[in-house]
Amino acid sequence: MKNTQTDALVIGTGPVGLFQVFQLGLQGIHAHVVDVLDQPGGQCIELYPDKPIYDIPGLPYSTGRELTQRLLQQVAPFKPTFHFNQQVSQISHQDDGRWLVTTPNQQFSTRTLFIAAGVGAFVPKELKVDGLAAFTGTQLFYRLTSPELLAGQHVVVVGGEDTAIQNTIALTSGPQQASSVTLVHRRDVLHASPDALAQFAELRANGLIQFVAGQITGIQTSGDRLSGVEVNTPEDQTLNLPLDALLVCQGISPKLGPIAQWGLAMERKQLTVDPATLATSAPGIYAVGDVNSYPGKKKLILCGFHEATLAAYAAASYIDPQASGVLQYTTSSALLQQRLGVQSNAASATSD
Repeated sequence: MKNTQTDALVIGTGPVGLFQVFQLGLQGIHAHVVDVLDQPGGQCIELYPDKPIYDIPGLPYSTGRELTQRLLQQVAPFKPTFHFNQQVSQISHQDDGRWLVTTPNQQFSTRTLFIAAGVGAFVPKELKVDGLAAFTGTQLFYRLTSPELLAGQHVVVVGGEDTAIQNTIALTSGPQQASSVTLVHRRDVLHASPDALAQFAELRANGLIQFVAGQITGIQTSGDRLSGVEVNTPEDQTLNLPLDALLVCQGISPKLGPIAQWGLAMERKQLTVDPATLATSAPGIYAVGDVNSYPGKKKLILCGFHEATLAAYAAASYIDPQASGVLQYTTSSALLQQRLGVQSNAASATSD
């Protein structure tokens, strides 16, 4: 298993996790970032990508998608290394003081660890139908991580929101084009961005997408293969839909998951931290955002930004106890502006 050495590992790519990467970058600390999802944004992208957010400082209005894009642009100068589709299963303290962090794909040996997991790891909501789970990973999928695997197949997609709509559209063209695509949702009302809905309607009108209103209540098999699903319609009819693959996009739900088994002090399923440093009960491990708890805690994105700042300063002192710790400002510090990849004001003044 691959082992990556790093000074900082951030778990979670929601807004607070991304801002944590930015604040670490200002401290000269490069970060690797792990997320169980297949894209950055966390809850903002998965639960409300196009809903308005009004309380981000300096942004009177922003959607979850726009906020994620702005944060990714902000962290770009620090070139963080992202590792998606990976859930941290366990952590252990090493003899050299580092933390060994393990996912199903690799291990990280890190000096500091930042848990920005929100209310937990987001996992797909399963489709509960007798006998269906046996086909998970072979014909039943909850994420379209490798679209080309479904190329040339008859695919049924389940769901009625943004992810389901986008995946259905994606399967109608390109190298991942399926032989047929049918979307199943409990009713003929879909929720996605206006552009996605317009594209979906056009493809449906042209016969490239089939739509069925109803709920899957049973499966059909042929030998050891899933061959179809049974759909109960609002008119109380049963339709049989043949398929090669079933893609379920019914949303996600947060689960605290393995974090509860890491031996860190907790209170009401949240990690307890020192509000001055955001340090947990273990040396070198910090928790920021909705995953933590301390007196006066408020579960707001802007509060998470504040926590990420304090955690970055604390981690810089932990990594290098001899560092001066002098507060520097991006408006005037040549060092910070160099790290950000911009020409410093001091240099400009000298050249003038």
